[in-house]
Amino acid sequence: MARRFIPLTEVSEILDISAAQAYALVRTGDLPAIKVGGRGQWRVETSELENYIQRMYAETRDQLARQPGSLAEGADDASATHRD
Repeated sequence: MARRFIPLTEVSEILDISAAQAYALVRTGDLPAIKVGGRGQWRVETSELENYIQRMYAETRDQLARQPGSLAEGADDASATHRD
């Protein structure tokens, strides 16, 4: 059975960010989490992490669509100029 909750250390590994950045996502409310245990360890529900990732994909698509000459278009140009 898949785990329902994961610690922030695992969140940071999955997103390839620092532990401080993962904690900041929780602290700002961008990534919902709960505190458990006597020492108040943070846990993130895996479904909330997946929701966050999907939300970031959607926000990135929206940002790129609003920007003329966006990164998506520039990426093809940049790779073409570095070819021999």
